[in-house]
Formats: sequence, structure tokens, C-alpha cells
Amino acid sequence: MYKDEQNIEIEACEICPVEKTKKILMVVTSADEFKNGHKTGIWFEEFAIPYLEFLKQNYFITVASPNGGCAPIDPKSENLSEDIKWEKAKIALNDTVPINTVDFTSFDALVLPGGHGPIIDLYKNEDLAKIIENFNERHKLIAAICHGPAGLLSAKKDGIPFVNGRKITAFTNEEEIIAKMDGIIPFFQEDAFKEAGADFVEGKPGTVNIVEDNNLITAQNYQSAEEFTKAIVKYLDRE
Repeated sequence: MYKDEQNIEIEACEICPVEKTKKILMVVTSADEFKNGHKTGIWFEEFAIPYLEFLKQNYFITVASPNGGCAPIDPKSENLSEDIKWEKAKIALNDTVPINTVDFTSFDALVLPGGHGPIIDLYKNEDLAKIIENFNERHKLIAAICHGPAGLLSAKKDGIPFVNGRKITAFTNEEEIIAKMDGIIPFFQEDAFKEAGADFVEGKPGTVNIVEDNNLITAQNYQSAEEFTKAIVKYLDRE
């Protein structure tokens, strides 16, 4: 009797579906300064919070950038306590893979952290454009925070911007002015998205604002990093 019960249990386990580990592709900027020499890069919080939560969730994570290698962190986003608390995230940024070497066809989510760097290099990156198009065709999650959404501007299909007709948010014109970046940045994201036909959803400066539109999740600013991460995990849990 015991042997029969054991065999039944083994056979049942053999036909049980095996839960697959989610695969996350995080694409970060390689840009470390503007033309005038003003330093920039990744806003560390916007990378570290989701990255560390993805590790907790046992997701498989690949971190890529246009140039590969060490990705720059905006010095204004660093402090000693965060460096200690988020050490694993900093290590991950020390050795990113070149975006054009990634086999992106098997990933479940694309995540674009911010910092002003993406409005220098990711907004026109052709490799990122191909990735966005592939993820959208497969109806996989595309998520971006603060200035990460600038990378979405790279993608067009038949001349129509990927963001056309989509609800989206990002660091707003007003927030750029408050941060005194309006005279430094090459363009305002809010204006660029509106020109591309997006339905831009603006929250008050510094407030948490997460916008979900089907397989697209965007967050307005670094204050939204925790809720942005929760929205990604919740979305992937439904798949």
C-alpha cells in the first residue's frame, strides 16, 4: 500500500507544471555627461530598488547598456548608506553586457531605469528599438521609470511611434524646471511624448505616479520606485 501511494505521488509530480523563473532584461544608460560637461548617469535608486526586489523574487536578471561594461551612476543619487544597503546593485552595474549582444527573445520583462542618461543615448538607440518591438509583439511587459521612458521613443513601427495612443508618464516639464535641469537637457520628455501622440498622465511634482496601459508600466519619478517595482512583480505574478 505504501509503495503504491508513493508511486502515485511521484507520477503526479512528474506531470505537474514546473514554474519557470521569470527573466528580466534591465537596460541602463551608458551616458555619463551632457555636452556641457554636466555629470549624469543612472539615478541609482531607480535601478537598485527593482534590481534587489527581482533578486528576492528569484528572477533571472540581465543588465545591459549601449556600451557594456561599467554603467555610470549619477553622483547626485549616491550616498554612503545607500552604497552599503544596495551594494549588490552597484556590483551589477560594474559589468553590464552590450545591448547588441543580448538574445532578448526569451525574456519576460524589459525594465528601463532612469537618471538623465537615457535622454542622451537610449531615446535613439536602434538596438533598444528592436527589443521594444519584439517585447510588444510577444505581449511581454515593458516598464520604465522617470527618464527611462525616453528609451521608448526609440521604437517605431511603419513610422508610428510605439508610444502613440498609449497612456504614459515620465519626469515632467515642471519637475525638470524645479530640478533646474531645463537649461541642460536636450529635450523635455513630456513634450516629446505628447508630440509622439502619447496620452501623457502628469502627477504633481514629487508625488508617486504609476501608469499602467496593458503591457506598459511607467512611473513618473524616483519617488515612485517602490510602487513601480511592486507593479512589475504584480504583473508578472499574473502571467
